[in-house]
Amino acid sequence: MEKKQLNMKKQWIKFSVVTVLYLLFLLWVKSWWGLLVVPFIFDVYITKKIKWQWWKNSEPPVRFIMSWVDALVFALVAVYFINLFFFQNYVIPSSSLEKSLLTGDYLFVSKVSYGPRIPETPLTMPLTQHTLPVINCKSYIEWPQWDYRRVKGLGQVELNDIVVFNYPAGDTLVSNEQYQAADYYQMCYSFGSQLLAYQPDFTRMTPQEQYDWFAMVYATGRKYIIDNPSTYGKVMTRPVDRRENYVKRCVGLPGQTLQIKNRIVYLDGKPNKEPDNVQYTYYVKLNQPIPDDLMEELGISMEDLTSLNQSGYMPLTKRAHDALMRRKDIVQSITLNTDTITGDIYPLNAATGWTRDNYGPVWIPKKGATVKLDMQNIAVYERPIRVYEGNDLQVKDGKIFINGKQADRYTFKMDYYWMMGDNRHNSADSRYWGFVPEDHIVGKPIFIWWSSDPDRGGFSGIRRNRLFRLVDNIK
Repeated sequence: MEKKQLNMKKQWIKFSVVTVLYLLFLLWVKSWWGLLVVPFIFDVYITKKIKWQWWKNSEPPVRFIMSWVDALVFALVAVYFINLFFFQNYVIPSSSLEKSLLTGDYLFVSKVSYGPRIPETPLTMPLTQHTLPVINCKSYIEWPQWDYRRVKGLGQVELNDIVVFNYPAGDTLVSNEQYQAADYYQMCYSFGSQLLAYQPDFTRMTPQEQYDWFAMVYATGRKYIIDNPSTYGKVMTRPVDRRENYVKRCVGLPGQTLQIKNRIVYLDGKPNKEPDNVQYTYYVKLNQPIPDDLMEELGISMEDLTSLNQSGYMPLTKRAHDALMRRKDIVQSITLNTDTITGDIYPLNAATGWTRDNYGPVWIPKKGATVKLDMQNIAVYERPIRVYEGNDLQVKDGKIFINGKQADRYTFKMDYYWMMGDNRHNSADSRYWGFVPEDHIVGKPIFIWWSSDPDRGGFSGIRRNRLFRLVDNIK
């Protein structure tokens, strides 16, 4: 009776349109397993053998509850596929990209710009990254795990793009919430160095002895963390697509040689353009507190002021630096912070002498390109070869072995990128955890759809001048 009441011509048109769109989607993602769904689409519009909405003929309590369940399930499924293949929301949580992107900026992130990834961990709760709120447990099931594959997008990562990606060093972490955001590898090397309580003279050591020393430092720190579960919790791992999302600027592309000299990034020997609002930290001595209106005008946040009060220095753009220099009534002196910190610089298992302001040179791996390996550069490329590309790598008696065979070169399977924050002295980026593999790339921010200043509440905290601002225009 129900079928007779239907306008079958309209039903066939609906079925045809939906099926064509669905087949085009399958063609795009190149996943023909989805053809198994076509008979169900046919049933929804034509045969109607399956009672998809059986609850509509039920008693009021069941009908009411199931109507909400049906709407919720539909919404979750829709959000899952939209977030997976088209776009998602991202909020700037820290000041690492200031003053280009600000803490409290909400970004519309396009997955289509670089091509969405086929999910490596498909069974996950929509609108969560890795943890369910309240109950604080995993929001995903680790099985099945699919190999990395990316659907064709509108373009590829270009130099100086602002990019959202999964945190490369987030593959391993500790379960205690207090330490989850910490870099697990830096923790291991830091604890190991403290426990061993002495620093050898690397100039008197062979490359193999240096390699073995850092391996011992890491093993000592790792054992300390494992032996103290009451403090750090369990050591745990996360799949690539379930790791924290980071956002930085791409300042180095696959195949380029990057070097930082006196804070300036050089690519293949030529200086790269600095961001318009690049920040460095300065030691600032004040004659009097900076007025609130001047802080707001120059974009100086309470976080910046806290840094000044606690450490004596604060991040400043060139514009803010020049403006404060002119205010002799407020500022006594401003001096660039040139402190050199080497202990936590990538690679953590080598004595390179590199710093955050003077780094490299380092060649960025490119898919299909071959690098010559030796004891001088193995620490730089060990993690990409072993962790990101899944090889067994061992170093014995000054020789490198990959998958059991002695090797003096390696051909990379993926492209890699070098990411840095515009707040150069206050950014955890590639200088500290190395290359970003292509399978970690999430998407490209398109525009800021909302922005609120965490230092100012209510309507006064809304940054109206940033609403719907295109990220591509933030150079």
